[in-house]
Amino acid sequence: MIAYLDASVLLRVILGQPERLPEWPEIDLGVGSALLEVECLRALDRLRIREDLSPEDLAARREVVYRLTAEMEVVEPNWPVLRRAGQPFPTPLGTLDAVHLATALLWRDSRGQDLVLATHDRALALAARASGLTAIGA
Repeated sequence: MIAYLDASVLLRVILGQPERLPEWPEIDLGVGSALLEVECLRALDRLRIREDLSPEDLAARREVVYRLTAEMEVVEPNWPVLRRAGQPFPTPLGTLDAVHLATALLWRDSRGQDLVLATHDRALALAARASGLTAIGA
């Protein structure tokens, strides 16, 4: 399975949280925006401050972020992606979710390959489904 991954999916893996994506082992290729790494690292930094993560724990989790994103196909948020993200979608979306959905749609269209959108975010999943993608995780 080819899956566009958002930060909610990766963070549950990185943090060992419950209710991880059941389809995780079935993903042959993960695709994601370059923003994904930034989102995950910012989330870890917030946890460092709020939950007092030890330096060792933080370093280990950051290492997992870098390893997972290195194994993925990373798509730069270029002008066509940003332009598409600024256009209307069938359901309301915030800026980052719009960039993720635009990236997934443009990747699919440019490759001519199906992919699913993996997210634990209900608004993003709903917008993906309304845009013709299969969404898993929410």
